[in-house]
Amino acid sequence: MVDKVIYVATADFEAARSLDCFHGSHHTRRLHGHSFKTAVHALLPEGWPRFPGAEVDQLAKRLERCVAPLDYSHLNREIALPTDEALARWISERLDAPGIEYTSVQSTLRQGVALSDTGQAYAWRRFRFESAHRLPNVPPGHKCGRMHGHGFEVMLHARLNLEDNNPASCYHRLDDAWAPIQSQLQHACLNDIPGLANPTSENISAWIWTQMKPSLPALSLVTVYETASCAAIFDGSHFRIWKEFSLDSAVQLKRAPEGDARRHIHGHTFTLRLHLHAPLDQVMGWVVDFGDVKEVFNPVFKQLDHQPLYELVGDEDSDTASLARRIKAMATPLIPSLYRLDLIQGQGCGVILSGANRAPSFVF
Repeated sequence: MVDKVIYVATADFEAARSLDCFHGSHHTRRLHGHSFKTAVHALLPEGWPRFPGAEVDQLAKRLERCVAPLDYSHLNREIALPTDEALARWISERLDAPGIEYTSVQSTLRQGVALSDTGQAYAWRRFRFESAHRLPNVPPGHKCGRMHGHGFEVMLHARLNLEDNNPASCYHRLDDAWAPIQSQLQHACLNDIPGLANPTSENISAWIWTQMKPSLPALSLVTVYETASCAAIFDGSHFRIWKEFSLDSAVQLKRAPEGDARRHIHGHTFTLRLHLHAPLDQVMGWVVDFGDVKEVFNPVFKQLDHQPLYELVGDEDSDTASLARRIKAMATPLIPSLYRLDLIQGQGCGVILSGANRAPSFVF
């Protein structure tokens, strides 16, 4: 199967707004401001960029140009009701780029909206709980067999009803549905909670789904972050996990035209995220042990981190998409359940390389 290459770009803008879709004295009715972050995921056709390898930078410049009129503006003067969803639609309609799959707007660190190319919008909220747990089925000596704790984070995605006259209220529905879950998980030993005798990240995500879905039918994804570098995702049917790595590496874009600085040897702090999909191990309660992913991938990691990647690829170029393809080819024999790879070259811009459409690309 040929991998699908999705290019990702982000841009920030500062703006003020008031949301009169809420009633009474709700605080969002007052004029207030945010540091917004917007992102676009696009399937770019061959020949679109100025030169092969310039896709990420060129998409980022188009997005920056698109949102420039919103920067330091009063959003209500541009959009009658400037909710996060409305902003995503405004950007999607005006962005001069082909093949857009998702447009997203994040208004705070805890919330945002992703809009698909079909017009379906998904709101998300991020929550945190501090708890202890141990994994009872791991082999003797495994560190997770000891009682320990985490500052868990949870991201909840929910489909927005297109007929909803008050789209911003979806955040409050997420809050209301989460509140009883928070009361059970916060400052608890997870093993003591019915249904969480083996509280792996995967089992926690499925438990949250089961608890929340009856009161929140629009729930579409539950992501549980055990640490900042790994997470488990459940969509009601399938489990996926990802493990993240940081690479400080040198690159060179050989196909850049004369006079372009990217022809020089330069570098990035890359964020590399490996996504795995497999049936849940019914004894261990996980897709794959996060620690095993790190250990198995380590030989490849050593070839990538603090290395001149332009030498690793040989006659190929070391643009982000080409590097992602090379890394996926190196990693797949070691990690057969690898189905997607994200390589971000900095500031949220990079590529998603996926061999199967098992998850929307906004899960990032």
